Amino acid sequence: MRGLSTAAGPDPGARRATKAVITAVAVLAALGLSVSACGTGGTGARDEGPADNDSLAAGASPSVSGSAPADGDHPSIDEVVRMVRADPEVDKAVKSDLRPCVADEYPVDVTYGDLTGGSAEDLVVNVMTCADAVGVASYVYRADKGRYRSVFLSEQPPVYAEIDRGDLLVTRQLYENGDRSSYPSSEEVTTYRWMKDGFVQRSSSRTEYSTAVGGAESATPEPS
Repeated sequence: MRGLSTAAGPDPGARRATKAVITAVAVLAALGLSVSACGTGGTGARDEGPADNDSLAAGASPSVSGSAPADGDHPSIDEVVRMVRADPEVDKAVKSDLRPCVADEYPVDVTYGDLTGGSAEDLVVNVMTCADAVGVASYVYRADKGRYRSVFLSEQPPVYAEIDRGDLLVTRQLYENGDRSSYPSSEEVTTYRWMKDGFVQRSSSRTEYSTAVGGAESATPEPS
């Protein structure tokens, strides 16, 4: 079985395309509706509070796969889907709706790269809706002693996580009451860095789209 895409590192073009899709459709989440199955399959996610309520615990869940591949090999999409379904920290709604969209293609985007300095490349897994590719949940799995374990999760849509020069970037579009689907009030990008045994927030920037043409950006500086 296949996912929507796999990659070995950041792809700025794909990132921009994904953001555009999220911007156009994310009103579903803004209106408080559950992002649900579409057509032949889809994903849902729980409403668990503020958008910055990410789980950063280094031991967020026990090992969730049989083994981490060696010699640069990557798990198949089948194996990644089984990993997400086996993860006790993943919301039940995400698990139950994680079904193929068409034929054997899952709404899963997997990126491989070095985020944590583990024994194999880390996995950044974005679970999306089938019809619109809206990101409903993001997870990071780290290879540890021959097995994968969860070290990050965000289940507050719309969300998309990616690797950028060794850091974890988590992007969200934010809506206020009355916002149209194609006009979110702002976009928030949070940068996390792996420090010893867990992710630490390094910076957060927010672009306010409604305040001026082109947006106005405010940023929280990185800690010294």
